[in-house]
Amino acid sequence: MVFSSFDILMKSVLVMLFIGVVSAQLSPTFYSRSCPKLLPTVKSAVQSAISKETRMGASLLRLHFHDCFVNGCDGSILLDDTSSFTGEKRAAPNFRSARGFEVVDNIKSAVEKACPGVVSCADILAITARDSVAILGGPSWNVKLGRRDSRTASQAAANNSIPPPTSSLSQLISSFNAAGLSSKDMVALSGSHTIGQARCTNFRARIYNETNNLDASFATSRRSNCPRATGSGDDNLAPLDIQSPTSFNNDYYKNLINQKGLLHSDQQLFNGGSADSTVRQYSSNPSLFSSDFAAAMIKMGDNKPLTGSSGEIRKNCRRTN
Repeated sequence: MVFSSFDILMKSVLVMLFIGVVSAQLSPTFYSRSCPKLLPTVKSAVQSAISKETRMGASLLRLHFHDCFVNGCDGSILLDDTSSFTGEKRAAPNFRSARGFEVVDNIKSAVEKACPGVVSCADILAITARDSVAILGGPSWNVKLGRRDSRTASQAAANNSIPPPTSSLSQLISSFNAAGLSSKDMVALSGSHTIGQARCTNFRARIYNETNNLDASFATSRRSNCPRATGSGDDNLAPLDIQSPTSFNNDYYKNLINQKGLLHSDQQLFNGGSADSTVRQYSSNPSLFSSDFAAAMIKMGDNKPLTGSSGEIRKNCRRTN
């Protein structure tokens, strides 16, 4: 059988495309040979951080969310500002709000000791998110790995891509759609608000200005630590889940049915709209919530990762190499 030079060229192109596709696929076993101690190293550091401050689990989970929603899961949220770009830390959704950067630094240092120059900061965020959820009583899942780190960050993209707490249901759906996530994924991932705290400035308008779909006694209790006047007590905290703020479970959805969603955007999930039925399902079926949450986290982690020769493996998560 005689092959023309064109045939040989096309076969070469196909082989290269196949290799490119394979190399671009994330896999739970990506570091099994290059960094076999990666997962226990990360888990030990996350456990230590949560032992010191339970809220840190929610903070680390949130970093992964806010990373993935802005130009994909590429570790861009961790970059400090430079002379050439203004990073994401000072964007409205993150400023005086995103936290846990020092914990990520500590985890990165421990991972670098175990296997220098191998594991990306983007992958460390994905693993810490999973470990935080599992340590606080939620589901676990196999984290797909192999992401690389961005060489830049965008404050503008963070301001435009991360849904604010004032979002309507339709705005939430479109924000999550833009990150490759369905409406059901959005409702499941919103269940991460079963842990963590919110600042008064983010729920003040709800507890003082909204009357529909808001439990009156709940509003009164929240006002005690969140004054009406802007600039007064802005950073005062309240738990996103009033029932069990440090346990990862389905209480968040029960709160919504009882009109006790802290953020406007939370209560939008149960407000006579298309998400109501899913909220009811999750409120009565914790195992369904757990499995859907884990599946949605894996899906979110697949959002536009840098792979192959794109990006880099940062030595320090705060700055490019």
